[in-house]
Amino acid sequence: MKRIVTVQDISCVGKCSLTVALPIISAMGVETAIIPTAVLSTHTMFSNFTCKDLTDEIVPITKHWKDEKLGFDAIYTGYLGSFEQIDIIANMFDEFKTDDNVTVVDPVMADNGKLYPAFDEAFAAKMATLCAKADVILPNITEASFMTGMEYKEVYDEAYVKEMLQKLAGLGAKIAVLTGVSFEEGTTGVMGYDKENDEYFYYSHKKHAKSYHGTGDVFASTFVGGLMRGKSWKDALKVAADYTAECIRITMEDENGCWYGVNFETAIPYLLDMCK
Repeated sequence: MKRIVTVQDISCVGKCSLTVALPIISAMGVETAIIPTAVLSTHTMFSNFTCKDLTDEIVPITKHWKDEKLGFDAIYTGYLGSFEQIDIIANMFDEFKTDDNVTVVDPVMADNGKLYPAFDEAFAAKMATLCAKADVILPNITEASFMTGMEYKEVYDEAYVKEMLQKLAGLGAKIAVLTGVSFEEGTTGVMGYDKENDEYFYYSHKKHAKSYHGTGDVFASTFVGGLMRGKSWKDALKVAADYTAECIRITMEDENGCWYGVNFETAIPYLLDMCK
């Protein structure tokens, strides 16, 4: 059985970050170790949430793992809340990277043209240094614009996306993927660039009318699970995109669906069918 470790916060209620990554990747038949960077009572779309920073626990955890001679087939990072956490995880990459495993960074920090309130441009530049150490990076267009210095555009063409992907790959990653890419009204998708083979890949599907918190985490987690199932990066992107879309569809059609996340649990049988 493959074993991965994912590093991100845990929202006790909210269907995002570790409460998404752990069940999805485990359901795909992959042992999933975790490093929680913080514990929140709910995700940040709720009011008056509590938060306990766990930065001080990360190094002791990884040191114990090294003492136990534990290794991982993938290291996957999501939301990281500080410069210090980025530095710690960069060192973790150095300690646990091998010729046979894969490092995946989802640089969660911005959307819709703006950085999240806790972050600034200096943080985006710092995140770019972690992306430089990764094999695969999964930013959205907003995050990519801050890391590459390119102008953020809501309306763009294929040339713009390809230039952005090349600049992202120029940071150091072997494969750069942009999420939320749309070249046609009513669709959304992903576009990736394989630097070593100078090859682009685009996959799209119908864009649903609603959006939900945590779908980026669903996508990234499914992508990592797909890689561990032996799928190519292109096929893993297809599975991740289709599963995320199905989670949104099911939630929209559920009159009792919660507002704070998608019904990814209900869609897991669909995911497993795709992974056969």
